[in-house]
Amino acid sequence: MARPHEELYGLRDCLRSVSIGLDSYEPDSQHLPIIDSPGGETGEGKAQTREVLPGLRFLREEVKRDLQVLQKFLDDPELASLPPLSTNAPYLVAVWQELLQARGAVAIYRTFYAAAQPQASRKLKSGTPKGHGVKVDVVADNGRRWIRINTIKNSRILMEFHEMDSYLTSSDEDEGDGHSCQKKEGSIPQEFDNSVLRMGRELLEAARANPLHGSNEIPSVAIRLTRLNPSHSDTEHEKSDPRIAYTIDCLQRMGVDVQLGENQGVVKETDDTPAQPIAFEPTTHINLDLSALIALISDITHSHLPRDPEEAIARFIPAQRYVEWKKQRIQTLSETTDGTSTWENSGTHSRALAEQAQQEMKKGFLQDMHDRLSFISPTLQNIQFWTTQEARQRCLQIVSKIGGMRECQRADALLSSSTCSQMTTIPAHNQYWAHSRYPPNFVPLMPIRLFPSTEPDHTSLQSFQPTHSSPFLTSLASTCRNILSKEDISRLHGLQSPSGHSAAPYLSNGEGDIPPAAVTVANPKLTVHTVQSMLWGAALGWTTLTTNRSSVKALLKEMKKSTGGGALTYDPPGGDETTRASKAAIWIVNPRSLAEGIRSDCSSE
Repeated sequence: MARPHEELYGLRDCLRSVSIGLDSYEPDSQHLPIIDSPGGETGEGKAQTREVLPGLRFLREEVKRDLQVLQKFLDDPELASLPPLSTNAPYLVAVWQELLQARGAVAIYRTFYAAAQPQASRKLKSGTPKGHGVKVDVVADNGRRWIRINTIKNSRILMEFHEMDSYLTSSDEDEGDGHSCQKKEGSIPQEFDNSVLRMGRELLEAARANPLHGSNEIPSVAIRLTRLNPSHSDTEHEKSDPRIAYTIDCLQRMGVDVQLGENQGVVKETDDTPAQPIAFEPTTHINLDLSALIALISDITHSHLPRDPEEAIARFIPAQRYVEWKKQRIQTLSETTDGTSTWENSGTHSRALAEQAQQEMKKGFLQDMHDRLSFISPTLQNIQFWTTQEARQRCLQIVSKIGGMRECQRADALLSSSTCSQMTTIPAHNQYWAHSRYPPNFVPLMPIRLFPSTEPDHTSLQSFQPTHSSPFLTSLASTCRNILSKEDISRLHGLQSPSGHSAAPYLSNGEGDIPPAAVTVANPKLTVHTVQSMLWGAALGWTTLTTNRSSVKALLKEMKKSTGGGALTYDPPGGDETTRASKAAIWIVNPRSLAEGIRSDCSSE
């Protein structure tokens, strides 16, 4: 004996399968071209290289909610006497099926706007009228394909047709032309329209207004009509209404990819086997930002390792002379600022330095560089290091202000003899490695070359041979340029020291503070010099080495904004998703601060 509402039991089973699949679902292009070298299982930074699919949580919650409602209905003792339940399950199942089959999905339930409407990723201010947005159920192929599910039935669209017929009949009777009797029900008027065609037009209009970021490529539009069948007739017609087929034909002629029926019909269980990760490696030319330069100079990077964590902590218990200086420094700052600086911050700084030393114990910064670079160039002869003039200048200022004697010596060897010429070789290799636990030239850092201009332009790029740019790098470069375009260049030049220096603009310890780094208008968490460094690396297709994980996170956030809020993805070379080595756009390592002057045992080595 058949159970009452048998079809709802099938939908419940489908929703259960969808719910299980959503709990374990991971996008197929979730890894960004970023190397993260945490120096241990800190758990920090992993979220920056693995993207969460926007909208996935909302879909998961919708499925669980509908499943609960459906189960409650089926558990009702009076089920046999209840009318059929109206459920959104067919739509949710269809969205899941599309997501499973989609390649390079970057978002679910995205709303796009036509030209002159606010971007979907931006929150509207209170009182601002919200424009009419167009919903896309699955944004696939890294943004190139929009998929919309429409669960309209034949019976529902026939109701639209009948309503249209009644309007036409009423109009003809009002005109009194005497020809209304010649119009047959089911004929196609010249001005033919319905909800499905309107959906297609709105999607196409929004697609034209939202080309892929950094290009003029218009996303393709697909509509899946899961329950509309042009060959089926209803109970009142001997054959199907030709206007259903005509609707589909109109959509196709508009440029919409029309798919009929469910996607492969059956919800598939997800495979528990994890996707093969993409192995990222640095380029032979490495772009160093300011934080990377500081790490290369840091005493923590070069000094002999502590024997155990206790020695690492003891190493950075502040000496009495530092304590007195720090107290005086904080008192001075409290008189000129809002007084938020406290002496407790000193203890926090000491703990941070001890943590850096312990990270160095797990795997050294230079050892990690050597291992990764040796893999792509066994002799290391092809490796080059570059940096911007602003990063070099600020590094020298910072080291001269708070660096110890050996850190100043390394900075002088690494940077002070650099010029804008690409062919300049910095001498004094031994000076850099003199007090290091590593052998000379363990990593061929010198000469560190300088980029010829603040930002890459057509003229400055002519002296380079940029590598092939991936969509991620193109988007990163475009985002950096967009951020920098909002800056007042004259103001920035005023903050920077005059160009033309080849020697370090050293400051004596009593000469004044280091000029503050200019933060960007677009995002106060980003400094202008950091964005300029990232732009050079992205424009040339080189790996940018940084310890500034927070800036990378902020830049990724800005990239999402500029691409409409979807997940950032990486296209494997040649579209092959098997394990392979691909070039990293960014290489993140844990910070290494200037610490020689803070060591309690600074005279012991």
